[in-house]
Amino acid sequence: MKSPTVVPFGSWKSPITTDLIVAGSIGLGGVRFDNENIYWLESRPTEGGRNLLVKRSPDGQLTQITPQPFNVRTRVHEYGGGAFLIVEGTIYFVNFKDQRIYKQLPNRDPEPLTPESQRRYADFILDRHHNRLISVCEDHSNPEEEPENTLVTIDINTGDVNTLVSGADFYSSPRLSPDGTQLAWISWNHPNLPWDGTELWLGTITSMGSLENSTHIVGTVDESISEPRWSPDGQLYFSSDRMGWWNLYRYTKKGAVDPLFPLNGEFAYPHWVFGLSTYSFISAKTLVCTFSQQGQWYLATLDTEKKQLTLLETPYTNMASVQARDHQIVLIAGCPTQPTAVVHFNLKTGETTILKRSNDLDIDSGYLSTPEMIAFPTENGLTAYGWYYPPNNKDYIAPNQELPPLLVKSHGGPTACASPSFNLRIQYWTSRGFGYFDVNYGGSTGFGREYRQRLDGKWGIVDVDDCVNGAKYLVEQGLVDGDRLAISGGSAGGYTTLAALTFRDTFKAGASYYGVSDLEALAKDTHKFESRYLDRLIGKYPEEKAVYEERSPIYFTEGLNCPVIFFQGLEDKVVPPSQAQMMVDAIKEKGLPVAYVPFEEEQHGFRRAENIKRALDGEFYFYARIFGYEPAEKLEPINIMNMVVPTN
Repeated sequence: MKSPTVVPFGSWKSPITTDLIVAGSIGLGGVRFDNENIYWLESRPTEGGRNLLVKRSPDGQLTQITPQPFNVRTRVHEYGGGAFLIVEGTIYFVNFKDQRIYKQLPNRDPEPLTPESQRRYADFILDRHHNRLISVCEDHSNPEEEPENTLVTIDINTGDVNTLVSGADFYSSPRLSPDGTQLAWISWNHPNLPWDGTELWLGTITSMGSLENSTHIVGTVDESISEPRWSPDGQLYFSSDRMGWWNLYRYTKKGAVDPLFPLNGEFAYPHWVFGLSTYSFISAKTLVCTFSQQGQWYLATLDTEKKQLTLLETPYTNMASVQARDHQIVLIAGCPTQPTAVVHFNLKTGETTILKRSNDLDIDSGYLSTPEMIAFPTENGLTAYGWYYPPNNKDYIAPNQELPPLLVKSHGGPTACASPSFNLRIQYWTSRGFGYFDVNYGGSTGFGREYRQRLDGKWGIVDVDDCVNGAKYLVEQGLVDGDRLAISGGSAGGYTTLAALTFRDTFKAGASYYGVSDLEALAKDTHKFESRYLDRLIGKYPEEKAVYEERSPIYFTEGLNCPVIFFQGLEDKVVPPSQAQMMVDAIKEKGLPVAYVPFEEEQHGFRRAENIKRALDGEFYFYARIFGYEPAEKLEPINIMNMVVPTN
C-alpha cells in the first residue's frame, strides 16, 4: 500500500471536485405512494435546478413524468413545498414560471387548471365528494398590500377558485377525514412563525361542500402544532411542542388531547416549507415515525393503542418525507458516508431497497470524513452542539506539528439545524485538508423548545457566541489552527457570519451567501412569511429601531478587520441583493480584501450547476489567497478587491 504523501493542509488533491458534485448529484424529496407506484421529486442542477416528478413502477422501472420545460415548484411563502398531488395516476402540480396548477392525466401532457392570475398555490388535497382541490392560496393581486393567504377550493374540471377559509395571516395543512366530512387545518398570525405558535382547526364539510362549525381545537401563540393527519379509522393526529418537545398526540372524540409517547426528542421539523412528513400510518393502530435526539434522526413504529415505540435498525442518521402503505415504508434517508436516497422498507420481509440515490458516485471511503457530535461550553454556563468533520484524505498527511484550517458553518434559518448526512460539499473541504464544524447554535431545532428559544431577542448574540466558542473549543483541544479560522453561512447563517466577523475578532476570513447585513432593511423589505420574524429574534420594529442598528454589521464595519467574500442571487426576494452590495461597498472603502460574486437568474439559494460550482471553488480559492496555501487543482480566479499582489 502506498504511503500517504506529506503535503500541507489545504493543498491536498481530492477526487471530490465541483464538476463531480454538480454533474453527479440531484436533490430528492416529496416521496409519495399512489397505489403500487412510488413517486418523488428530483431537483437537477444540470437542468437549471428544475424540479420534476419521477415514477417507480412495481417492476422497478423509472419514468420521468414531468416534461420540459415544466418545473414543479411553488412560491407560496417563497420557500414552497407541497407543490404536487397524485391521485390514481392523475397529477396536479404547480409550475414555477406561472404559479398555475396544472393537471396531467396518465400518458398525457400537462394542461393548465387554474387561470392566469397573481395567485400562488400549495399543499393541496383532493375532495373526491365535490370534485375539487382544497389548497393553500397566496394572492399577490394587490402590490400595495401584503399578500392575502386563504384556503380555497379549485374545481378539478373548470379550474374555478372559491375561498373556503379566510381571516388568518397564514394557513397550511388542509386535511380531510377518510369519509370526507371533516376538514382539519392549521393557521397562525403575525408575528408568529409556524414553530412559534399555531392553531389547529376542525370543521364540518356539508353535502353541498360548504364548511360549517369551524372550531379551534388545540394550539396557542406559545404552542407549535404541525402535521395534522387522519388515521384510517378517522382519528386526528398531530405534533405539538406543548411539553417542550415536538411529540405526537391524538385528538379524541371527547375533545381531549392524548399524548402517544412522551419523549425528550423531536417528532417534527420546523415547517419552513409545506408538505413535510415525519410520520405516516401503516394501519389504524400503528404508525411509522422518525424522531431526532441531539440532531440525529431515528426510524420507529409506534403502536397507538399500547403506546409502545419500537426502533427500526437502519444505517441512516437523517430521514424525511416518510410515507407508509400497508407493510411498506418509503422515505428520504442518508448518513455521513452514504448518499441521500429514496429508500423502501418492507416490514414483512425486513428487506431494504434503495430506489434512487442523490448520486451514483463511487467514492472511496478513504476520502470521506465521518463527523463527531461535539458538545462545548458557551456563554452563561450553557452547552451548545455541533458536528465536527476532521480533514481526511487517504493519499495525504500534513507536515508534523501543522494543524488544519477550520471552516465553521453557521446554518440558515436561523430556525433550522445541522444534521449528519452525506454532503459532498462538506467532503469537498475535508478531503482538501480543512476541518469543518457544522454548528447547532442556540436557536437551532432538534434540541427542544427551550433550546430553540435561546435566540429570542438575541439573534446576532447567542448564535455568534456559539460559533465563536465552538471554534475556540476546537482550537483548545488542539484540533485546528487558531490562526486559520473561517466562518461561512447562507441567508440567516450569512448574517451570523457577518456579525461574527464584525463584532468578534476570532475568525480570520469569512464567506456570506445571500446574508443579511442590515436588519432594519430586512424588516422593511422582505416577504410576508418572514416579515415579522425579527419581532421575536430582535424586537418590535420600529419601536426597537436602535437594537436593529446595534446588531447590523453594516453600521459597524470599522470593527471588521478581515477579508470577506460575498455570493448573491440577483433575483433574491428573501434577502435582496442590496444587502450584499452595501456591505461590499463599505469593506472596499475600508481597504480590506473583499470579493463579490453575483449570479443572474438565481433566487434565495443557488440551483444552477454552474453557479454552485463557481461559488464552492470560489470560496476555496479565496481562502487559499488569504491563508496562503496552494490549491492542488487550477481554479478559476476570483477578483479580490484590495488584495495586495506580492512581487518577486
